[in-house]
Parts: sequence; structure tokens; C-alpha cells
Amino acid sequence: MHIAVASHHRLPVKGYGGTERIVVALVRGLAALGHRVTLIAATGTKLPEASVVEVPPKRLRDPALDFSALFPRDAAVLHTHFPVRKLPAGGIPFLQTLYGNLKRGEAVPPNTVFLSGNHAARNGRDAFVYAGLDPAEFVFRERKDDYDFFIGRLHSAKGYHWAVEGAKRTGRRLILAGGWRPSFTGKIKYVGEVDGKEKAELLASARCLWMPALCDEPFGLTSIEALFSGTPVLGTRRGALPEVLTPEVGALCDTLDDMIEASHTIHTRSPAACRAHAERYFTHLVMAAAYVRVYRSLCDTGALPPGQPTPYAPR
Repeated sequence: MHIAVASHHRLPVKGYGGTERIVVALVRGLAALGHRVTLIAATGTKLPEASVVEVPPKRLRDPALDFSALFPRDAAVLHTHFPVRKLPAGGIPFLQTLYGNLKRGEAVPPNTVFLSGNHAARNGRDAFVYAGLDPAEFVFRERKDDYDFFIGRLHSAKGYHWAVEGAKRTGRRLILAGGWRPSFTGKIKYVGEVDGKEKAELLASARCLWMPALCDEPFGLTSIEALFSGTPVLGTRRGALPEVLTPEVGALCDTLDDMIEASHTIHTRSPAACRAHAERYFTHLVMAAAYVRVYRSLCDTGALPPGQPTPYAPR
């Protein structure tokens, strides 16, 4: 199958770039499964697994852009990874993945695929594909150091202050990584934005990852990054997290007090079980196969099929 994938960004991304890394993982997964990929992306994109059509970023962001002029004639489907409000001309089979949460009352863009069952249901839809990453990007470690870890935007919606309060009340070491520069003392250490080998090492060595989301996460990419690293996740019961985590690889909580209580035993989860869980449900190959199912349904019937939830996802 020949798939055209479109991204606003120059790929592969420098820095964290969660959305962009998912796009790269999808392209590599599709290629590994034997499919042909044309990547329509910003000037400077270089990805050996795909034929690249370089487009100036300003043109890619133009709402009036006619994708039919960029769409390869023998491609079966166009898959964009940024919001497109107008369907491409010429009846091109088309879908788009939504990575964030829509504002209250905002219309769902046409032919949208969401990141989880919860993400789709909150928008009155049922088409979704879980995000995936290449396990080879991560360091797996059985033996952990004695610190907890938080990575993400240091914003109240991400609940980083719960991780800080948890560290203060338990006396445990906590390392925070992410944007903004707060000031901490004692056993709480801020390391700024991290990526690549530094991030992989921090994830692999952590006793657990704190993911105290206070908003409805569409997916929660850092949770599977931790699991690939053999690190259990201490999360809230928000958004997609109940679809991603099981008691064998993490703990889901409703309050800060619950999280602090769960933090006393979170380290008893098996690192091997964490890695195995992520490899079963959230690799780039699993994600690519799920999208191929969507592409084929779209081409055959003109409709997006319902997503396939993990066996333990809430019903």
C-alpha cells in the first residue's frame, strides 16, 4: 500500500517533539511492515524510510493549501498530522490525527482519528489509534536508582505540583524535567528540558514516573516512554491513562493522598513486565498496523472504523 503522510514539521525533530516523534515512528513502522510511504513535510526533512516531498512551512500552514497538487498519483490515502478543516479536492481518501483536546464547542475536523477511546468519546466519535514508539529508542534497566521522575510541561494541568508535594511529604528524591525554570531545594532537583540519551537514562534509572495529570490526557506519551524503560508509572485516573496502564505496570489514583500512598509500593512492579506491556500494545509496529486497518477501511468503504481498545480499557 502506498500512503502519503503529511506533517507541518521538519523531521526528524530536534528536541522532544512528542507529536513529531509519533509521525516518524509511524513512517518507520509502515515501512517495516512493507508499505511505501511518501512524506509531505517541511523543507529539510530527511527520513530514509520514505520518499520526501519538501514543502516550505508557510505553504504547509496555509488553510487554502490544495493537497491534490502534492498527493502522489499512485498513493492510496492521505494522512495528515495537523488540523485540516477542508477536505482535499478530487475525492482523495483522507484522514487526520488529532493530538490535542478541542476547545469546548469547537467542531471536530472532518475524518478525524483520535489517540485513545477516551479522547474520541469526549468528542462524540469512536475512531482512534493508540500512539506508538520504537522500543529501540529507550534504555531498559532492571536496577533502579533511588529517585522518582517527572517529565513534561511544568503547568498546573500536568500536575507537577502533586509530584513536588509528594516528594516533600515522603522525603523521596524527585527529579523534574521540562519547560520553565522553578526553584527547588533539598531532595527536589530540576534539570530543565531533556531529550535523547539524557532523557533515556533518567527514565531508565527512575524508581517510577510521576504522571499526575489534572487534565484529560488524549494519550500520555511519557507513560509509554517510561514503560519501555522498565519504569512503572504513578498516574491519575484521567483521560486515556486507564487505557494505557494496568496494576501490573503502574497505579491509577484519584487524589494526591492516594498517589502518595501508592508511591510506597510502586517500585515493586517488575521492570520486565513494564517493558513487555509497552511492547505488546504501544510499539511503532502495533500503531502502524492499526493505521493500515483504518486506511483499508477508508479506501474500501469511505468510513473510519471504530478503534480497537486495549483488553483492560474501561467500557
